[in-house]
Amino acid sequence: MKRKNSLLATIVSISMASAIYAVVPPTNPPPTFSASQTFTNQFFPFQTNAVKVYQGKSGKSKEVVVDLYTTDTRSFIFNLGLVTCRVLQEMSFDDGQLVEISRNFFAQSDNGSVYYFGEIVDIYENGVITNHEGSWLVGGATLPSDPPGTGNASAPTLFMPANPELNDTFKQEDIAPIADETDMVIGVGLSVKVPAGQYANAIEILESTSLDSTTEKKWYAPGVGVIKSMAKGEKLQLISSTLRSP
Repeated sequence: MKRKNSLLATIVSISMASAIYAVVPPTNPPPTFSASQTFTNQFFPFQTNAVKVYQGKSGKSKEVVVDLYTTDTRSFIFNLGLVTCRVLQEMSFDDGQLVEISRNFFAQSDNGSVYYFGEIVDIYENGVITNHEGSWLVGGATLPSDPPGTGNASAPTLFMPANPELNDTFKQEDIAPIADETDMVIGVGLSVKVPAGQYANAIEILESTSLDSTTEKKWYAPGVGVIKSMAKGEKLQLISSTLRSP
């Protein structure tokens, strides 16, 4: 879930990104994970074998993104314990050509917030993996299949609060210069229409990064997660989802 694959956009100053970053509170005490594979977070549901498909454009290219909610798991050592994460696989296509596959690791904490334990990224050109830019994991590379240069994060990041409210600010990625993202809730209780349907009580999140001056907006709907993302010259909308309503 690197910044560049999130359909980046609207130019803003780095000073604005820095100001947003400054208000992010530390996680203290650290989260606990007694039932890490059970997701009840309304804005980040996880149902194994579900599939979501997005369609849109990236510059002049037609873009398709497919999210696969796999049955796979991976465990990480955190806070003197073992946390087992669910694995969300994302595949991105430009004009029908595969450009990226990422495997993203998520766990829900005991208070209902979803935490991000990292991702393994494969970047493709002409059907061949060319690099693993943006890969990072809590604890770094621990498996033979983990690519060299995988970033080593000391702790997971807050991906989605249990009950996001207006002006909430948090960091979904925090391992600069490999990956960095600050998120602010800028809209709540929204009605959003995309090809997959009309969604009520959605939230709008502004994403920024200290790595450059781009930003992106995303809309999340209850029981579905991300339904739309927009940036300058780039747009993705949910066209289908097999996630079941809670």
